[in-house]
This record gives sequence, structure tokens and C-alpha cells, in this order.
Amino acid sequence: MALKHEPPTTPYHSSQEALRVLETVARSSTGVTDTELARHTGIGPERLTALLRMLRREGYVEQIADGAYVTGETLARLGSAQHREQALRDKLQHTLDRLRDSVGAAVYMSRYVDGEIRVTQYADSPATPKVNEWVDFRSSAHATAIGKSLLTQLDHAGRRDHLSRHKMARLTSRTITSDRLLLSRLESQPPTVPVLDLQEYAVGTVCAAVPVTAGSSVGCLALSLPVEQAHRLRQAADALNRNAAPVLLSMAI
Repeated sequence: MALKHEPPTTPYHSSQEALRVLETVARSSTGVTDTELARHTGIGPERLTALLRMLRREGYVEQIADGAYVTGETLARLGSAQHREQALRDKLQHTLDRLRDSVGAAVYMSRYVDGEIRVTQYADSPATPKVNEWVDFRSSAHATAIGKSLLTQLDHAGRRDHLSRHKMARLTSRTITSDRLLLSRLESQPPTVPVLDLQEYAVGTVCAAVPVTAGSSVGCLALSLPVEQAHRLRQAADALNRNAAPVLLSMAI
């Protein structure tokens, strides 16, 4: 399975810039000022301020008494080989919980592993319930925002291989069951635009997903809303996309 070659998304750019900042901070034992960071990374002041705000919020850097930045506790935990997997799960869960609260929707982290779709973590609440998985997500990629987002990140052969192993069943009156139509839509999907599911998987639910790909790892962030709140879907999806950088960053470290 090969990845589709696409221009990087905005969250990807943000995570790469954040990595440059972190690498510069980590090289110093006494701390780095924002002026020094701007000089070493080439990132403009306004952009750098936003990145440092995100990195402080996520615990990757801390600001000491003289205003310089040093590495934070999150970076130390993720950078350690021991217990790294659990530290990553904990960090991602914290990020998903915050995203759930900020966008007002159930939020999901999914990955494409060994030719199958896996929802690896999610954050819901009584006010933002998760989708009822009435049909296994692994066999309904054609109908879900999660599935379509993951498939867009594969090359044409990878998509055809997946669809050959999973029959495109009609789940609602809106479900696409033509592989030709689905493949055409996946091919034309802009990488920076969220993928939508407008009651294609389940009547009464709308969803959106954005890619979070780090190296050869294919993943996505998604959210779901009851159809009564469909008017919020695009705004919530854009917010999810803007806030995907911390997820990418934790995957890349």
C-alpha cells in the first residue's frame, strides 16, 4: 500500500514548524529567547508567538523566569523510550478531550493499519455522544467521513484494494455504492478540505474528518454531530483542522 502524494496540509506545516522550534529549544541547556528562536528557525514573530502559545499549552515547552523557553514535561515523557506508547495515548486523549470541548462534538482518532480502518481513541460525553457503530467501521469506509479521509491518503491501487475486500453496502438512502463514483470523489478531494459524511453512514448523524499523516502513518481526526446541528458541521470541521497540529506533533516526536 502506497500513500497518495499530496501537498501537505496546514496542520502538517504547523507541526513541522513546531518541530523546528522544539529542536532549537532542546539544543540549549539554558533556554532560548523568542528573538533567538526567530533567528534560528526563520519563523516570523506573529507565527512564532502562536506556535509558542500552542507548545506551552501542550506542555512541550516552558517559559522560565527570564522569559527564555526550555523543554517541558510532555516532551520529556514522549522522548523517553520507556512507557512511550502509554504516554502517547495519554497525550492524545488529553488533546481529544480538549478538542471535544472546544468544537462541541464527539471527536475520534483513526488510523489505517494493515489494510484496515481502526478507531484507536475517541472523546465523547453525555452532551456530545459518539456515533452508534451499527455497522463495523472497518467495512463501511465508503460511507463514513473517517473511512473516506483515510482512503484519500492512499494511492489509487490502495483504494481499489480496500474496496475489493469490503462490499459497498447501502446503509442509508445517501450512501454511495458505486465504486467508480466513490473513487472519482476521493481523487478530487482537496487535501486541505475536510471530508464530510452527510447521513451516509447513519440517518440522524453528520460527520467530518481531516487527515493527520505523519511519515508512513495514515490517520485522521473526525467529529460527529446529530443532524439537528448540521448547520455547525463545517465550522466545527474547520476548527478541528486548525487544531490538528498538536496531534501530528505528538505522532512525529
